[in-house]
Amino acid sequence: MEMTDAETRRRADAQTNQLPVIDGELVEDSDSADAALIHSENKKPKTKNQKYEAERRADNGQTRYIFLPLIFLTVALLGGLRLSAEDDAFLFLKPALVCLIYATFLLILFFRAGLLRLDGWFSESFPTLKNVANATVLLALFFASAQIFNSLLPERGLPFWIFAFCFFWTLWNNLFVEFQGKRLLQSLGSVFALAFVAKYLILSRLTAPASASWWRGLLENPTQEALTWFLDLPRFSAGTGYIQFFAVILYLLGLYLTPATTKK
Repeated sequence: MEMTDAETRRRADAQTNQLPVIDGELVEDSDSADAALIHSENKKPKTKNQKYEAERRADNGQTRYIFLPLIFLTVALLGGLRLSAEDDAFLFLKPALVCLIYATFLLILFFRAGLLRLDGWFSESFPTLKNVANATVLLALFFASAQIFNSLLPERGLPFWIFAFCFFWTLWNNLFVEFQGKRLLQSLGSVFALAFVAKYLILSRLTAPASASWWRGLLENPTQEALTWFLDLPRFSAGTGYIQFFAVILYLLGLYLTPATTKK
């Protein structure tokens, strides 16, 4: 006996009513939602600000790890370079021990004045490669500082000790003075300019030109010969002053470009 359509529907409704009822709320899968959000953000094109920030970081990296070491190593090369008075031959003079001491004082001053921040150059949160690269930049800065003092100090004699004492007195006093980075750069610029003028514009004028015979030089320039002998002034070509001028300018430019921190 076949069932009618009405009976079939009644039985289906009865079975449906017997099913358990579950109360609850719809919960969104957070992991899948976050993944979808990240995927959608990655698919979004970068804005102009994001592109500018990426370019700025790339420029900072090039300036910090390419141009700065190149500038400081160039200063380290030029600082010891001299031109012979006889034939304009290149001479390279190694820095005196006092130049290394003054370079150490100068780096301490940079950290005290805030021109450099120790936690901004070395940190456990930095990758090892970045710490090594930062150490390389600071090492190049140290060598350049030593060679700048080698450039500005007279090579020997009484002027060497006078200049060395003046530099020591200035650096030692500055160690106990509160400096700002900009003010320290201005102070260094003035001290270096004064030393450059005294060595390459005043002492060089007192030095007698090179001559084939000492007696001939004494007859032609008696005062200069006497001062050259008494002060023990070396005889260099006038081109030496031009080389050292560019060395000092490059060094100050490198200091201006050196960031206080590498975290940015």
